[in-house]
Amino acid sequence: MSQPPQVDFTHRFLPAPDVASAPTLLLLHGTGGDENDLLDLGAQLWPVANRLGVRGKVLERGAPRFFRRLAEGVFDLDDLHFRTNELADFLAQIAPVYDFDAGKVVALGYSNGANIAASLLLLRPGSLAGAVLLRAMVPLTPDPLPDLAQVPVYLGAGGGGPPPPP
Repeated sequence: MSQPPQVDFTHRFLPAPDVASAPTLLLLHGTGGDENDLLDLGAQLWPVANRLGVRGKVLERGAPRFFRRLAEGVFDLDDLHFRTNELADFLAQIAPVYDFDAGKVVALGYSNGANIAASLLLLRPGSLAGAVLLRAMVPLTPDPLPDLAQVPVYLGAGGGGPPPPP
């Protein structure tokens, strides 16, 4: 499908055979990635899902991200709030364009993409039905905290590699 002109996120939508009833994987890349990075992983993890790869609109030294940071591990919280709402609004806008159920969107995010997905969970409860967060950090702590007891979330950081030298 071609990208609708009114949408301001660069993205790719790969429909499942039954778009309207299938869940949709929202694929959110890490710093320097793009909307194509997680499409194959999404197909392997959930072959019956629609796949929506989205490119972050913030550039850091030419590398796409989903929100600005002030330094390594230090997030620009004003920009994080703005970009979180922008992405949530995009999801609501794009669902009827592609005819997918906005209530069945599950994020799969890596690093910066996992951080914006976590922010969606915290700041816009109901925008995601679940999330797989790979190499995420806690982006912020809203007050009050939303009730996410019924939202499945997998948080993975990995450890691997050789042990540190003695």
